[in-house]
Amino acid sequence: MTDSFFFWLSKLIWMVIRPDFLLVAFAVMGMLFWFSGAVKTATWIFACVVLAMIVITVFPLGTILLAPLEHRFPTNPALPEKVDGIVMLGGAEKNRLTQMWHQPEINSAADRYIGFARLVRAYPDAVHLFTGGSGSPMHQEWKDANTARQVFMDMGLDTSGMLFEDQSRNTYENGLFAKSLVHPEPGQTWVLVTTAAHIPRSVGVFNRLDWPVIPYPVDHVTRPDRKIALGLNFSGNLGRLVMAATEWTGLAAYYITGKTNTLFPSAAPGGS
Repeated sequence: MTDSFFFWLSKLIWMVIRPDFLLVAFAVMGMLFWFSGAVKTATWIFACVVLAMIVITVFPLGTILLAPLEHRFPTNPALPEKVDGIVMLGGAEKNRLTQMWHQPEINSAADRYIGFARLVRAYPDAVHLFTGGSGSPMHQEWKDANTARQVFMDMGLDTSGMLFEDQSRNTYENGLFAKSLVHPEPGQTWVLVTTAAHIPRSVGVFNRLDWPVIPYPVDHVTRPDRKIALGLNFSGNLGRLVMAATEWTGLAAYYITGKTNTLFPSAAPGGS
């Protein structure tokens, strides 16, 4: 499977299986059955949709599914005195809004920038690499790297010595293109910064590319003690469910297509 085919196919499949789309799709299906006269079938579909919405509202399913992802690797890992390079994955950028408003716009994954900046200041002599092009099938001209450069400048970081990879469209290409840019050598120490729930898939990709990294997870959603609480929060719970479904589906897809060696990667390059 070519990288471009995988990119387009993954976008298409995810568009129709994501939880929020399925809720709307089944609601529309119920409405079509209703107008066609199949009232009994429509009633059952509507009942299932309402039941799913109640479950999502009350039970934090997304948080439960995110917990094992976020706890796969330690937060604030002990780092050695010498670090050869720090890699940050794109994904926090709102590129179209950045272009429209003429100022950097980022989303709730902004903690990636905080973590990366912290490491840049702690290891000024390391290679500082941002990797991220555009994950949009229709707008490849809007690049994560362009937005990132503006954010770093606004944060007071010196971007003249930073490396910006701007052609990658997904996590696998993040690792692939970043490796071709810096050519990491055996025995070097590299730190990988990205969202905690995204760390397992990211580490799996770097392991597959024979590029060992120290995971540096940021942007957590769950609690360290894994405690959860019932409540009434449909939008929040649905958002976390979509996030969890994205990562678990991504882990499965990357494993099936050989982009990771294991279904639930660990820090060891062949580990499970």
